[in-house]
Amino acid sequence: MAQRKGERPDIIEALTSGKIFGPAFPRPETFAGWQVFLKSVYGIPLAQTELATFQGSTGRDRPWPEGHQETYAIVGRRGGKTRMAALIAAYEALFGDYETRLAAGERAWIFLIATDKAQAGVALGYIKALIELFPDTIEKTLAEEIWLRNRIVVSVKTCSYRATRGFAVAALIADELSFWRDETSANPAAEVISSISPALMPGGKLIGISTPYGRMGYLYELWREFYGKPESDILVWKAPTRTMNPTFDEAIIRRHIARDRTAALAEFNAEFRADIEAFIPEALVDAAATRSLAAPVPGRRYTGFIDAAGGTGTDSFSLAIVHTENDKVVVDRTEERRPSFDPAAICEEYAEILKAYGVRRATSDRYAGAFPASAFAKHGVILEMSPMTASQLYLEFQPLLSAFRVDLLNDERM
Repeated sequence: MAQRKGERPDIIEALTSGKIFGPAFPRPETFAGWQVFLKSVYGIPLAQTELATFQGSTGRDRPWPEGHQETYAIVGRRGGKTRMAALIAAYEALFGDYETRLAAGERAWIFLIATDKAQAGVALGYIKALIELFPDTIEKTLAEEIWLRNRIVVSVKTCSYRATRGFAVAALIADELSFWRDETSANPAAEVISSISPALMPGGKLIGISTPYGRMGYLYELWREFYGKPESDILVWKAPTRTMNPTFDEAIIRRHIARDRTAALAEFNAEFRADIEAFIPEALVDAAATRSLAAPVPGRRYTGFIDAAGGTGTDSFSLAIVHTENDKVVVDRTEERRPSFDPAAICEEYAEILKAYGVRRATSDRYAGAFPASAFAKHGVILEMSPMTASQLYLEFQPLLSAFRVDLLNDERM
């Protein structure tokens, strides 16, 4: 390890100490948000003044004392994401103590996966600047790799699940994973992380850091499933640019919001885009939205779908009832309840609506969990989990809409 004497430093000491990485971070107070994030990941106690940042960024009341092996940070643009990804990679390489867990002749690898070659080059530059503060730890430097004398290799690659197979992995840092593209894979983030997780060494870190994009894809599904869930060992952190980088000019953000509010809220406020115009043109939705709310017709077979929510976050608890007619999917009724609400009361209300349409067996999204199923069962409706993810549902929906095989309600919220 790089530490010569005494106890191994924690990552906050490494960031702030002039004898470790401090020279690369001359104003550590400007990284106060990131320090709270790092403390949460590594199980370092928070100061009382830091608790509000943690709560606002995670939806949890208290951090886990032991930290987290798997963490995802959803952070606004220019929030310092790649610098922090590099810091974690360098810290894990020099101070992770993985060499004590290696067999004779074995090496452990730390991967930082970037969107493309240009981003990979930026990340590698940051990592080199940190590790070169300890030149005697370096065995050799290659185009995409830094080999250390402690038998750790830091490798910066673009997003491909093939590039990370067959290694003992000490840490994986996924940089800007919302924007990963791979012509051989429909979902490269899921492919890479699924392929590398089994190779992760005990105590190794899996950390994803990215600006958000649309309300679909791997990062969005992780946020929906784990954000604000205090019982989950996967930590999801979500914070705007200025929480993580208070030096960024707020006037620039205001100008971007004035030009394109949806894009700016995604870029700087870390909000997932509500629009899916690039995927489903608005004109198609408008053309299909011709129907009014329809009462149940005796003898007609209806299908129900539930998108459940907990009642205290930002998600609505929604219901849709449809039927098929002349090779079309026809939406008859939608309902939405916005926070805050009592989920049990909504389950009872929606169960009665479903039964009015003759629906005794409905489908829920994959993140509903066990509670809605048991709550609906109390009121005579069986709720089954959809086998498809949100992304897959959108992909199935788009060609139906494009072929004019869907009739939607003329409802602005829907």
